Amino acid sequence: MARLNKLLRAFTHEGARAKRFTPEQELKRTLMNCLLWEDQFYVDGLTLAERMKQLVPMVAPEKVAALAIEAREQMKLRHAPLLVVREMARHEKHRVLVADTLARIIQRPDELTEFLAIYWADALGPMQQRKKHPVSAQAKKGLARALAKFDAYQLAKYDRDGPVRIRDVLFLTHAKPKDAAQDKVWKQLVDGTLASADTWEVSLSAGKDKRETFERLIAEKKLGGLALLRNLRLMQKAEVPRKTIADAIDAMRTDRILPFRFIAAARYAPDFEDELESAMLKSIKDHPRLKGRTRLLIDVSGSMDFALSAQSEMTRLEAACGLAVLAREICDEVEIFTFSETVKKVPPRRGFALRDAIVQSQPHASTYLGRAVSEIDTRSTRLIVFTDEQSHDVVPAPRGKGYVINVASYQHGVRGDAWQRVDGFSESVIRWIIAQETTLH
Repeated sequence: MARLNKLLRAFTHEGARAKRFTPEQELKRTLMNCLLWEDQFYVDGLTLAERMKQLVPMVAPEKVAALAIEAREQMKLRHAPLLVVREMARHEKHRVLVADTLARIIQRPDELTEFLAIYWADALGPMQQRKKHPVSAQAKKGLARALAKFDAYQLAKYDRDGPVRIRDVLFLTHAKPKDAAQDKVWKQLVDGTLASADTWEVSLSAGKDKRETFERLIAEKKLGGLALLRNLRLMQKAEVPRKTIADAIDAMRTDRILPFRFIAAARYAPDFEDELESAMLKSIKDHPRLKGRTRLLIDVSGSMDFALSAQSEMTRLEAACGLAVLAREICDEVEIFTFSETVKKVPPRRGFALRDAIVQSQPHASTYLGRAVSEIDTRSTRLIVFTDEQSHDVVPAPRGKGYVINVASYQHGVRGDAWQRVDGFSESVIRWIIAQETTLH
């Protein structure tokens, strides 16, 4: 007779002993992979969505709810937590926590409609088809409570065309307004008479004077951080006073903006490099730290000067420099190297000075990644490589922890062989490495 009470051991493809994860750990690991490309829900040939669906019923309800909240509030994910809660609604033991969890994780009005789109993913179309997939009472309660959090400006800003509209949420949940003012706003939402949100896109497209528009939006704090960075060149062209722009950069929220965004902005607005550098370093201030010794190996070969993608004006090298600037600030110990046909050690400067040191370290020629790894890799360090992997030689296995970030790949995914490989650029790759090492080990 087979003995069931025995220790099961897991092994890697190469036969080495591997760690076996509990369903809770595996669900957290799957959510962490969403840090890289949440919109695509794809990794290593298996959709993250399908994996989460399998894991949710295997984990205790309170643990699933806590993971969904952590994913939204700490990992800053938007879609993945909604999918987790949708799966909770499918299972009787988990369903009781859906309302509280959903009301907490929905932080923008468009997440109301995104949740319903996920809920009805197999039935989007005529309303009679959706009725075959009725929304649970707990989900309705959570949606109603979340809806009441948003004011007229927020509702107008995110009330977009689509299979599901915000007013559909109102009809579905029969939400009760908290006061007469909210009741008026909801009636305007239903009637389609909500005033357009006063965003920079709406204001500029209205044909108003650009200088006056930018000055007003800045004064009223209606120009977000990313919008400010993207419009620096346009503001200069419109002759917005330099001090007005500089003060806006100094006052901007930077907590969700990573260094490569500032590097891209500085290319088009070099006059503001000092202000942009200060804001860039401020954006890193509270970032989680990467403990231990780290060596960064950055590809500066000619192909890294190509665009990151067909839709991006940023180069692969600019993206790699942005990640290097971040890693320089948050690593306990760090050494930085570049490689092309040779390996060069770069002084550990900060901000734009580090970008310049990387770019100017050597000629941008051919790629010899294998030679570079052999020269600098040691067992006592973590090695992170930023490259487009157009290498002319064989790359050996890392001696310690090794990560290859392929910023040129158009097929996003995570692979785990001798190296941990991330195919495709993601601005959250450093946070992903930290989460992998600190949470599950």
